[in-house]
Amino acid sequence: MASEAAPPQAPAPEKASSKISPYGWYALTLVSAAQAMSLLDRQILSILANDIREDVGIGNAEIGLLYGTVFALFYALFSLPLGRLVDGWIRTRLLAICLAVWSFFAGLSAFATGFALLAISRLGVGIGEGATQPAANSIIFDALPKSRRGVGMAGLGIGLAIGLGLSMAVGGMVSQWWDMRVAAGAPSFGFSGWQFAFLVSALPGFPLAYLIYRLREPVRGGMDGIIAPKDPAPFKASANVLGSVVPGTNWFYLWHRKAGARQWAINLAGLAIILGVATLLVHLAQGFSPRPALQIWGAEIDPHWMQWGVAAFGAFVVLNLFQSFKLTDKPAYNVILSPSLILLMIAGGLQTAINYGVMAFTPTMLITQFGLTPAQAGAQFGLLAAALGIIGPLVAGPLADFLNARMGGKGMVWLMLLSLGISPFFGIWAYSAENVTDFYLRFSVYSLILTLWLPPAYALMLGLVLPRMRGITFSTYMIIQTLLGLGIGPYAVGIVADQNGGVLSQAIISINAVVPFLVLSLLIVLARYKRDEASILDRARAGGEAV
Repeated sequence: MASEAAPPQAPAPEKASSKISPYGWYALTLVSAAQAMSLLDRQILSILANDIREDVGIGNAEIGLLYGTVFALFYALFSLPLGRLVDGWIRTRLLAICLAVWSFFAGLSAFATGFALLAISRLGVGIGEGATQPAANSIIFDALPKSRRGVGMAGLGIGLAIGLGLSMAVGGMVSQWWDMRVAAGAPSFGFSGWQFAFLVSALPGFPLAYLIYRLREPVRGGMDGIIAPKDPAPFKASANVLGSVVPGTNWFYLWHRKAGARQWAINLAGLAIILGVATLLVHLAQGFSPRPALQIWGAEIDPHWMQWGVAAFGAFVVLNLFQSFKLTDKPAYNVILSPSLILLMIAGGLQTAINYGVMAFTPTMLITQFGLTPAQAGAQFGLLAAALGIIGPLVAGPLADFLNARMGGKGMVWLMLLSLGISPFFGIWAYSAENVTDFYLRFSVYSLILTLWLPPAYALMLGLVLPRMRGITFSTYMIIQTLLGLGIGPYAVGIVADQNGGVLSQAIISINAVVPFLVLSLLIVLARYKRDEASILDRARAGGEAV
């Protein structure tokens, strides 16, 4: 089915069917498959970490940098202009192009023999994946009826789960199979097992990109009865977003947009505070877990400075983004900068720190603590994680729709609170297991509880903005999520593990220290959500939106 421009008419929301059309199911299948490829190419590093560490000669902290921080910087930064492009251009084409790009960079890891090329590969994957979730969520919100969006979010969650499981199963089994055949005398063609696994994981992305490119573009805002006008210059707007947020060029945009003295003062004072906090965190981290310098293109770089420098960069990008909204898109500024939405983003980011801290090092824990081979750990844990990740959203999606129908948005907030509030107790229980069978049983309970949060969180966040703002809203969430989740979770677990002699189970448990802050954020959302939801149109009109 060839891509085509969105038609100008759409049914009013109250007249729209509650049934998902064949096109809706097809679109959901393809974008969920893109989510699966995203997790496959992102997560495969975790099962290959042991072999990479031995081959390349790096530690757990450096693996955390590759898995989290290096990827996070470019993923978060480019999600913003790509998210703006999602809101103005053909989303199916954009998702297809980005999928092909990140698949290429994922395959580039197959040729890495040192930290530098691995870092380049990871940053390329990060750039390509920047459009994945904004585009996928925007497409699903316009392809499925409002009453079935919980199911849509569950479908995306299932895609993530399948990708997560495949990353470990494919990574572990392909790597071991390749190494065994080379050991038996077969030619290696210059690839070790972990390098060949990267190559295999990248290849399916290209045919999937072709299918998504040919997917018909849904009507933007059609399911809400708020048809978004055509964007006359989406690429120019996207480039302006990038220029507005990148440190250095942001000052040109402040000057060009005639920012007042107050805006300049906020920007420069914010930068000073961010740099001061980052410097303090570097010194604390160096004192807690000293690390040898990384050798990158002949230069020596302290991994703690790299970690918190990236975090500071991202924090300044967020500040620049909101200043850009205020100067160029006051309706988006008024709508997105609401307490409920920002706190939901923070809660999602803190939860992602737990998820990535857990998933980055659990395969290695199974290998080092319970004596599994990479193939065993990949097949067993990967397939278990995939199955649990499918079951959780299948429960959480319809449950979120049910609670929303009876309690409104507050019902979905309660589901998040229950899931995330009790999860640390089950996490401690799971990672205190003394044998692999007990671990798998306990982890199954823990994982099912953890997966309940995602469908209601996404539905809540995207329900708090206008249809034309969904791409940039989700990109804003992604940079906050990435800074808190990918940027901190794997790194924090890694330095704790390096400090405590490599006892990964204890290091993984330690990431649950973020839960009190997460629960507090959700309690405030519970008190405010109804008020913030009811005022969306008023805040947009106050900024000049014609709705």
